[in-house]
Amino acid sequence: MPAVDFWYEFASTYSYPAAMRVEALARERGVTLSWRPFLLGPIFAARGMADSPFNLNAAKGRYMWSDLTRVCARHGLPLRRPEPFPQNSLLAARVALALDDTRRPEFSRAVYTAEFGGGPPIAERATLAAILEGLGLNAADILERAVGAPVKDKLRSETARAESLGIFGAPNLVTADGEIFWGNDRLEEGIDWAVALTPARDEAPPRLPSP
Repeated sequence: MPAVDFWYEFASTYSYPAAMRVEALARERGVTLSWRPFLLGPIFAARGMADSPFNLNAAKGRYMWSDLTRVCARHGLPLRRPEPFPQNSLLAARVALALDDTRRPEFSRAVYTAEFGGGPPIAERATLAAILEGLGLNAADILERAVGAPVKDKLRSETARAESLGIFGAPNLVTADGEIFWGNDRLEEGIDWAVALTPARDEAPPRLPSP
C-alpha cells in the first residue's frame, strides 16, 4: 500500500487547511498517512530568521492572509487571524507526539480549528486540556507525558529529521522516495506521486492461459 508522511507545524497558516483536507484525500486514493508534527522555529533560526517570513516581509504577509481567506472560504473553513501570530506551538506539538497515531490526527485538527477559528491561544495549557477532554481523552495524563523527557527528545528528533529531509516550511508531504511536496496546494500531487510509486509486484500477476 502506498504511504506518505504529512509534516506540519501548528503555527503554520497553510498547514491549517492542509490538515483539514489531507486525510480524506489519502483515504480516497488508498494511501497510508503518517502525521508528523515538528517545529519550524529551529529551522528558521538556523537560517538567521527570528520571526515568521510573513511578519518579516509585510507584502508577503498581506498576500498570505488574503490568499488564506480565499482558500478557507473555498473549503468552508472558519478563519480568524490568531493573536499573537505566529502562535507558540511548542506544547501543542509535544502533546500531539504524546498521543498515539490513531488519536493524533483528530487532536491536530481540533488545535487548528481553535487556533484559526477564533479560539484561545494554543500555547495555553488550558486550551489544550479542553481540546483533549473534548475528544474524551485524559488531559492531565497526556499533558504530563507531553512535558516529559521522552516526548521532548522525540520532538527535537522529528524537527532534526525534517531539516535533514530538506524541509524549510510547512505543510509538506514526503513520499517513500524522499520527494517533497510543499504547500496545501500540492497535497493532491503528493498523494498521486505516492500512488505512482506503488511497486508493480503488489498487483495481482496476470493469469496465464491453460496449456
